[in-house]
Order: sequence, then structure tokens, then C-alpha cells
Amino acid sequence: MINIFRKKRLMLGAVMFTASASLFAADIVSVKGESTYYDDGTHSKVECMRLALEQARIDALAKKFGTIVSQDILQNDRVQGNREHNDFLSLSSTEVRGEWVADEGDPEYKFERDAEENLIVTCVIKGKAKAIDNESAEFNSQVLRNGTDSRNADINFRNGDAMFLDFQGSEDGYMAVFLEDEQKNVFQLLPYTNDQKSRIPVKKGTRYVFFSPKDGQKGEVVDELILTASYNTEYNRVYVLYSPDQFSSPVMNREPGQLPWMNADEFSKWLVRTRKNDPKMGVKAMNLIIAP
Repeated sequence: MINIFRKKRLMLGAVMFTASASLFAADIVSVKGESTYYDDGTHSKVECMRLALEQARIDALAKKFGTIVSQDILQNDRVQGNREHNDFLSLSSTEVRGEWVADEGDPEYKFERDAEENLIVTCVIKGKAKAIDNESAEFNSQVLRNGTDSRNADINFRNGDAMFLDFQGSEDGYMAVFLEDEQKNVFQLLPYTNDQKSRIPVKKGTRYVFFSPKDGQKGEVVDELILTASYNTEYNRVYVLYSPDQFSSPVMNREPGQLPWMNADEFSKWLVRTRKNDPKMGVKAMNLIIAP
């Protein structure tokens, strides 16, 4: 659950990827993927489900848009003693050519056990996606744990840890941040609860640190975030949205003293519509793990 303390502090009880080249760059299409994750006995059931889901999303993107395989060969010539040595290092990487936009319905799971009783999780997922193009605005953003320096970047939290977020965009523009919990609720973290705007204006090349009072703007009431997971490990997701153009906030439920919130399915529909209308919008989704 999420409790808000009006003294600028939020308690989070479970805080928590561009269309076809032959069509328009902003076209968003339906995709379907499947993946089977084989655990080695070191992960919980929930984490196995999360890993299978992420692999299924990648499978859907690869089948629809294909992959890019790159290879770098590094050569180093050196003389050791009276002999000349040539060292070669080949580095290969594979990336999908698409970007996940939103889920369509809930993923389907099938559970089995191998001969050693390790869990086998098969996941099938349907969703909306778009081919990667060069229209989306570039930006850097990462979650920070217990500190506002870049070296504090982490997605693994423990109960009581403070969460911050840093951000830097390539153009003047606007950004917003949302959080999805395990109960399929999506909360708006930015703009702050006392801010009536639907997005935050940001300047090109400027590094921002959010949820930190000492880094807030003059006169700004900053919401501080503390992540909690009292009994079981929690898996959640933070969405960072950024565009050079203004965009509207979704219609959310608003109650005094509470974060604005909406159902995750409705949030996905809003995000699909918004990205169709704004091909320059970039979205980064970051999974968080909060342990007791």
C-alpha cells in the first residue's frame, strides 16, 4: 500500500520498451510472444514469473520486428620479450528492433517442475509495440537507492530504503513518472502531489534529481519516497515519460492526501493513445525489487 505523510514524505508499501517501416513511424501494432524460463532453484516463484514475462516480451518484439546483431573485433599488437603477439577479442550483441508499449490483458502462465524439482515457467503475453525509429527523444534516467549520486543507481531495494530518480534529456521538453504495483494499480509520482501541472518542464542537458528536498526547486514541496516490503519480496515497475512536446496527464482518481492513481489496464490504453499521437515521446520502464 502507499501512505502519504503531508510533511513531504511518502511511504510506499510496494513500490515498485518504435511501427512498421513500411507504414508510419508512429504505428503501434499488436504482438504476441512466448517464453519458457528454467530456474536453477535460486529464484522465488514471483521472480521466475517476472523473468519469463520479460523474455516473452522480447520474443514478441523479435518475431515482429527482427533483431540487430552487431560484432566488434578488437586487436592489440604487443611485444613481449623478443616475440610479437597479436590479441583478438570479439564482442557480439543482439538487440530487438522493436519497443514494447503496453500489455494487452494479463499474461498467461504455466508451471512445471524438472527432475530436481526446480520451477519451469512458461509465459504467453499479448501487447502493443512499435518499431524503433529515430523520432523518440533521447534521455537518460535511472533509479537511485539511498543517495542522489549516479553511483547509487540500483533496482534492488530493501525495506526502508529511500528512492530517488535522476533524469537528463537531450532537448527542452516535458516529463512525468508513474509507478505500477503488484495489485495492478498505477500511481503518478511526478509531478509532485502539490503540483497541479500534468507534466514537468525540463531543460536540455540539465541533470535533475527528484524526490530529494535538497535538489528541489525553490519553493517546491518535494515528495520523499521510502520503499517498504514488510513480509514478501515485491516486484514493481517505474515508467519515465519524456517528450519535447507537451502532453496531458491521464484521468486519474484523486483523493485528499493520496497519490493520483488508476487501473493498470486503463493506464496502458492511455499510454498507447498518447504515443500514437506523439511519436517523439520516449518511455523507459524500470523494474524494482524490494526485499523485506
